[in-house]
Amino acid sequence: MTPSDLPTTALPDGTRVPVLGQGTWNMGDDPRRRADEILALQTGLDLGLTLLDTAEMYGDGNSEELVGEAIRGRRDEVFLVSKVLPDHATRRGTVEACHASLRRLGADHLDLYLLHWRGRVPLAETVEALEGLRQSGDIRAWGVSNFDPGDLRELAGVPGGEHVATNQVLYNLTRRGTEFDLLPAAQARGLPVMAYSPVEQGRLAGNAALRAVAARHGVSDLQVALAWVLRQPGVIAIPKSGRAAHVRENRAALDLKLTGDDLSDLDAAFAPPHRAQDLEML
Repeated sequence: MTPSDLPTTALPDGTRVPVLGQGTWNMGDDPRRRADEILALQTGLDLGLTLLDTAEMYGDGNSEELVGEAIRGRRDEVFLVSKVLPDHATRRGTVEACHASLRRLGADHLDLYLLHWRGRVPLAETVEALEGLRQSGDIRAWGVSNFDPGDLRELAGVPGGEHVATNQVLYNLTRRGTEFDLLPAAQARGLPVMAYSPVEQGRLAGNAALRAVAARHGVSDLQVALAWVLRQPGVIAIPKSGRAAHVRENRAALDLKLTGDDLSDLDAAFAPPHRAQDLEML
């Protein structure tokens, strides 16, 4: 599979994005790792993992600066995502935060701008600011993060709320609550879900059930965990990796097709939800 052949999913406006991107949480904080982290991001771009997710919160802007350096001269290849903190999400604050992010990234626009989580600022005010940024061309689309089904229903009643492009949530084998209500509702309306920490920040490594499935396929346990997330239609996974070798392993997870027996074994080890659950966050 060449980079141009990587599977994609569509945002509500028809824009197609790769189902496997790159996260950057905790990247850019340690100067000793900077060269490796930039190489990792650029390796991902070479492999077609062109959706890059960052946020003003990550390292107080250090992550955005790292991403900006990594994509210099390659901005046209990248679907660039960042986030505004809830305390900044006022009419004026959202615009100022976006412009600050753009300066750190060395970019003239964001492809997607997310409200990082719900805060005290009324949704209507934040959406008004996001819509203004979309109309001015500073962002191409906007979305939300860490919104539960109730939050999404409230958003639907806000003027402009129908333009939401994605909901980024915690989703992996140990965090399956979204499968009961949030994920099916999103899939029914064509709203992609972006899964952060899809391998639970590496803590799934060594799990016996994952190891058994991995042994059947000759891959690593974390590749199985990532492939499990990627099997869902309308889900975009954004694992973080600061090493090029790990990025290549993530990319290879796209080629892994889990069987019915694999999925049954994983369900036995990581039970799917049977009732509504509070949305989990990290």
